[in-house]
Amino acid sequence: MQNKTILYIGNNLSNKGYSQTIMETLGGLLSSEGYVIYKSSSNKNSFLRLLNMVFSTIYYSRKVDYVLIDTYSTLNFWYAFFVSQICRLLNLKYIPILHGGNLPHRLNTNPWICDLIFKNSYKNVAPSNYLFSIFTSKYSKNLISIPNVLEIENYEFTTRNFDEPKLLWVRSFSPIYNPKMAIRVLFELKKEFPNASLTMVGPDTINYKKECELLVKDLKLKVNYTGLLSKSEWISLSKQHNFFINTSNFDNMPVSLLEAMALGLPVVSTNVGGISFLLEDGKNAILVNKEEHLAMSNAIKKLMHNLDYTNSIISEARKNSENYDWQKVKYQWIEVLQ
Repeated sequence: MQNKTILYIGNNLSNKGYSQTIMETLGGLLSSEGYVIYKSSSNKNSFLRLLNMVFSTIYYSRKVDYVLIDTYSTLNFWYAFFVSQICRLLNLKYIPILHGGNLPHRLNTNPWICDLIFKNSYKNVAPSNYLFSIFTSKYSKNLISIPNVLEIENYEFTTRNFDEPKLLWVRSFSPIYNPKMAIRVLFELKKEFPNASLTMVGPDTINYKKECELLVKDLKLKVNYTGLLSKSEWISLSKQHNFFINTSNFDNMPVSLLEAMALGLPVVSTNVGGISFLLEDGKNAILVNKEEHLAMSNAIKKLMHNLDYTNSIISEARKNSENYDWQKVKYQWIEVLQ
């Protein structure tokens, strides 16, 4: 049992209509190892969430040993900045966890701000080899690599039928995740496989789904939208599908890809950001360039017509996903938090 106390700063919004975040997964797993975890914040409003994060950092400053900060590259980047500087004033050990697929852009556009955050941290944790390789040039002294985690026993490997492409897409409806590309992939597949289907799982927090629905209507398609599902719900739903597609324009190390690999779903993904550091094209997944829906549909067709190759990819992917099991990864976190 550990007796360390941690304040975890991030978006704790799954009960507000958003997808479950790494904060909720990792926080729960650390708690199961005996750490005392305080979390901030569950406020839906961005400004109020920031205020709550700042207040929590000050309020718990005499109670906690470490502050973990989920660090992204868009608006949430500024949450990390303000909290980290308060930690410096209060002499708190803080640990940014690098998630944002576009953080390399931040290093170029806000170098002074990045130095204030990352040079002064106790440790910077890079879950992906992609961000580890980029941050090494400037922050090697306090940079470590700890991957995102799965509880592998929760992911039942399922043998699938490949009679028709049954596509599963799991992200929020946002231009950076390019849901329209998934729809165009379905359109191309239906030319050869009339019964091909697409299920899109995820929240619509910026009303982008309307544009996707218009595209579906224009292409005379039918798409199954489920809205936000819990992890257990979409894992159960995955048994009815035989391909997992990722169409992102920016990405780092999405846990959903690890989960799909663990479940036995062949993954076809855009090759952006950290994806090529996570997936090996032709070995445990198929990678295509972003926006190239024709290439993605052709890759799926290739897998449909060569099941020995498909099964080889599925097998390698499952083996790879087992490297991220909490029972293996937890010792790296324990070492950092001693």
